[in-house]
Amino acid sequence: MAAVLHAKQNNTITRWVMLILIMGFSKVSAHSDEHRLTIIDTVSRSVVAIGRMTPLYSNRSDVLGTGFVIGTGNYVVTNHHVVAEPLDENLVQSYVVITGRGRQIKYTEADIVATAPRYDLAILKIKGALPPLVLNKAPLHPPGTSVAFTGFPISGVLGVYPATHRGYVSALTPDVLPADRVTVQSARNLSRLDNPATVYQLDATAFPGNSGSPLYLPESGEVIGIVNKVYISEGKESALTAPSGISYAIPSIHIQQLLSTVMDEPGTTGHNDPD
Repeated sequence: MAAVLHAKQNNTITRWVMLILIMGFSKVSAHSDEHRLTIIDTVSRSVVAIGRMTPLYSNRSDVLGTGFVIGTGNYVVTNHHVVAEPLDENLVQSYVVITGRGRQIKYTEADIVATAPRYDLAILKIKGALPPLVLNKAPLHPPGTSVAFTGFPISGVLGVYPATHRGYVSALTPDVLPADRVTVQSARNLSRLDNPATVYQLDATAFPGNSGSPLYLPESGEVIGIVNKVYISEGKESALTAPSGISYAIPSIHIQQLLSTVMDEPGTTGHNDPD
């Protein structure tokens, strides 16, 4: 009889311990989810769309990609390929930074003040200031690191609403794939084949419009890179219809290096390509 009672007491204690553990885990999980939502909201306030305004044709802007605010709040970084096409002076075109959401948006004219085509980076300057994101100072983060990125995928269809995607760093890889040795022809790109930069390969799905999205640590919001391309196995349309789930990002150390070229000399503008 004593043995039976002892067993019942043990079972009761076990159930109570399990209940306490479950309640504790639920509280931790809820707190963690709330923290992640706060980080995403904070990051989203610093993420902008990059557009090209052609006032002779329309009072609205074409959305070219994504960017985010850095430095003192009046600098915006994006991919070089987003703003690589020359503006048509005859059409009075200008690049603009688009803030706001949906139909409640604002256009702010922006000037390109520094570029680094080797790292697919460009920095624009705007009047006024927006909340900047913090650039993480680590040179590289290892495979397995959890990441998130926020941007404006397929903005022509979905509109100017920031969307956040999650994934992890799957590899540290050269920014020139082996297949590029056959297709790349320019002298500049051929030189990159001999000394390629190291970039993040991500297990995460990015879409057209995500170019220039900040890649950040979900627990802190610190930026570790900038999304700049996706792997496609077929035509460009496959990026939408059959995404590979393999994306790439330039490490933030290159953003910091390029930013230093304009912040060290306030008021100056120019085009730089630091190696």
